[in-house]
Amino acid sequence: MSEPIVDYLEKGDGPTVVLIHSSVAGAGQWRHLMDDLSDQFHLIAINLYGYGGTDAWTMPRDQTLQDQAELLHAILPDQERNFSIVGHSFGGSVAMKAAALFGNCVQRLVLIEPNPFYLLEQDDRPDAFAEAKGLRDCIKENGRKQDWEAAAAIFADYWTGDGSWDAMPQERRKRFAQALKPNFHEWDAVMNESTPLSDWVSKLPRQTTVISASDTVRSISEIVDLMKQTCVNWRFEQLKRGGHMAALTEFDRMNPIVRDALG
Repeated sequence: MSEPIVDYLEKGDGPTVVLIHSSVAGAGQWRHLMDDLSDQFHLIAINLYGYGGTDAWTMPRDQTLQDQAELLHAILPDQERNFSIVGHSFGGSVAMKAAALFGNCVQRLVLIEPNPFYLLEQDDRPDAFAEAKGLRDCIKENGRKQDWEAAAAIFADYWTGDGSWDAMPQERRKRFAQALKPNFHEWDAVMNESTPLSDWVSKLPRQTTVISASDTVRSISEIVDLMKQTCVNWRFEQLKRGGHMAALTEFDRMNPIVRDALG
């Protein structure tokens, strides 16, 4: 496989911060954060496989978090030796892998509602894991049938609340369903990872911050709870409301927390 074309947005001057988006959203989800932080940081918002101008995933094997993390090689200057990473949802799982990949080069790590669902199975959270697995199975089943609107309806209602899909204008539904397609492969990446949570403690920066919302979905809430139990030196922040998509919908409250976490 030739080196993939990797698309990204860039803004600001100062210490470099790589921003890794959630499923469906793309790099554009960070526009408010980039506006707010560009006075202090050099921000690079990457598009993962299948988003923006980045190549789609076409390998005849399951995608891994390592595959996504290695995309950062294409956007970081060769001389870049110190940078931080912010990741949301699936982007949070990729951010964990990227921080481990780049090691001591990563100064700070900010995980917003991270979704390493495999940890729920490893650490005996069967009900929460079943919830995530059920969503995965729905995306896989409907994706194989190319029924992306059916997949998108379940996906939207899970992450943003019952009735979210029905409330969407028809044109937005079409865009959402189209943008969901890369998620078919992202489930392989996030469910087939095997690194124990205890190992992440040694692999990731001591200056790691996890941000969640108190009204998020059960699967994410239990992942954050596991992290609190195991990663005792990490910093944990919580918004009182906003749900899983607070990074996009509650940016006026989220962005100051991210800025503070980045120092």
